[in-house]
Amino acid sequence: MNSQIIIYGSEYGSTKRYAERLSEITGIEAVNYKEVKDIGDYKRIVYLGGLFAGGVMGLKKTVSKMTSQQELVLATVGMTDPNETTYFEGIRKALKDQLPATFYDENKIFHLRGAIDYGQLGFKHRIMMKMFHSMMLKKPESELTADAKAMLETYGKQVDFVDYNGLKPIIEIIEKTK
Repeated sequence: MNSQIIIYGSEYGSTKRYAERLSEITGIEAVNYKEVKDIGDYKRIVYLGGLFAGGVMGLKKTVSKMTSQQELVLATVGMTDPNETTYFEGIRKALKDQLPATFYDENKIFHLRGAIDYGQLGFKHRIMMKMFHSMMLKKPESELTADAKAMLETYGKQVDFVDYNGLKPIIEIIEKTK
């Protein structure tokens, strides 16, 4: 049985960049979730997925292929600063509701900050972001979530918050049992 694989779900590239860097550092293969056929031979799945509307890209499909004997290490990638604990408490609650209990471990869930280039967004995502932006502009500052503030600050711009230092706790988990 292989010990570990890195699987990622990336729409615009930030998550893929993190997965590829993690692969370079650890020597573990990184594969897009759309290309993964069978993961039954792996003891640990390291999953990195982009956050979209509270969901993690490709996570559901990947977890559906896992058995209760496997371990999941999960990192979400989004625009919100990982230090915004209130926002990520909500993400963790949503993950707890979505994941089978055998795969949910607070100590193995991480959040990484990504990048966005509005010029590269697909039509559907541009429209969604424009609608969200319009709605958030109408709210008082005191009612804005960390996610909404991040979106307002970066709307229409090209920004890159990718920080490979955020991979350190994931690398520590990987190295413990490599």
